[in-house]
Amino acid sequence: MKSTDTPLPPDELAARLTEVFALVGPLYRRVHRKVEQAESIEGLSVGVRAVLDLLRQHGPMTVPQLGRAQTLSRQFVQRMVNDAAAQHLVETVPNPAHQRSSLIRLTSDGTAAITTVRTREHAALRQVSGNLTGADVDACVHVLTRMLALFDEVDVP
Repeated sequence: MKSTDTPLPPDELAARLTEVFALVGPLYRRVHRKVEQAESIEGLSVGVRAVLDLLRQHGPMTVPQLGRAQTLSRQFVQRMVNDAAAQHLVETVPNPAHQRSSLIRLTSDGTAAITTVRTREHAALRQVSGNLTGADVDACVHVLTRMLALFDEVDVP
């Protein structure tokens, strides 16, 4: 039996990472559906929720910055920003760094909406079982970050 803190040979690593991919896809789709189900309660689509959360985390951003951060097309992000603006969740403000690319920032309604969503999500995630440790979560984040970096060169339309 191999030590768990010894790096895996490339072929074994590839096989184990395939197990991770097999879990990430269904997890993403289930979470996506759960957020869509909550849309009737909170009024936020998956895309608008993602925009609001990025703005909560990083402060005002341009549409291209939001697109890069989410690995989504600028056009799709613009539609989500437009939807959020129509609900008075975000507003456009001048960008001192770039005259033609305005900053998008949360309004007080947007801050309240994303806070409500994150509070509900936090309550749901508290129910994860398995006696997970901080080290378990650190390892998960580390592995997924490395896997994501492998695909940094993939173009987004």
